[in-house]
Amino acid sequence: MTTPTPPVADPETRGLRLVAVLLMLTVVSGLIDAVAYLGLGRVFTANMTGNVVVLGFAAAGAPGFSVPHTATSLVCFLLGAVAGGRLAARHRAGSRRGWARLTLTAEAVLLGVSAVVAFVWPDTSDTRYALIALTAFAMGLRNATVRKLGVPDLTTTVLTMTLTALASDSRLGDGTGRHAGRRTASALAMAGGACLGAWLVLRHGLGIPLLIAALASGVLAVLASGRE
Repeated sequence: MTTPTPPVADPETRGLRLVAVLLMLTVVSGLIDAVAYLGLGRVFTANMTGNVVVLGFAAAGAPGFSVPHTATSLVCFLLGAVAGGRLAARHRAGSRRGWARLTLTAEAVLLGVSAVVAFVWPDTSDTRYALIALTAFAMGLRNATVRKLGVPDLTTTVLTMTLTALASDSRLGDGTGRHAGRRTASALAMAGGACLGAWLVLRHGLGIPLLIAALASGVLAVLASGRE
C-alpha cells in the first residue's frame, strides 16, 4: 500500500494577503505626501490628481507653489510608472508574490535613499529636488504595479473613486454596501498615514517619516504573498 503524497503548499499563499499589504501601503502614501506637501514646498509625490491641480495653481502664480517642483514630481512619477509597466510585462506571467516583492523592495530602497538624503543634506534646494524625484519615482513604480495587480478598491494613492463607490454602492445608493469595509479602511489608512506623517514632519523633520516609510515598505516586501 503506497503512502499518499502530502499536498504541496502553494508558495503564492505564503505571507500577508495583498489586501492587507495594499492597505499598509496606503498608510505609507499618506506619510509620503505629508513629507512632500509640508516639507518640500506644497507638492505631492504620491497623489498625482492633487499634483496636477497644484501645477495649475503654480502656473497661475499662486504664492507658495512651484512649477519646477511640481513638474519634477510629475515627470519622475511617470518615469517610475514606465519602469513599473516594464516590470509588469516581464513578471506578470510568473509569480504575483515574487513580482510584488520585487517592486516593494525597489520602493523600500528608493525611500531609504530619500531618508539618507534628508538626514545628511537637510534644508537645501538640491535636497528638495532629490527627495521629490526619488519619492515620486517610487510612487510611480508602485502605482503601475498595483494597477496591474488589479485588487479592487485599493489603489493605495487615490481615493476619489473609492469614496464614490463607497457612497454610490451603499444601501443609500443603489447597492448593498458589500465592499464598504475595504473602502472605508482605505480612506482611514490614507488619513492615518497623512496624520502621522504631518506630526512627524512638524516635530522631527523629513528624515524620520521617510525612514519609517522605507522600513514599512521593506517589511511588506518580505511578508507579501500573491493572494488577495
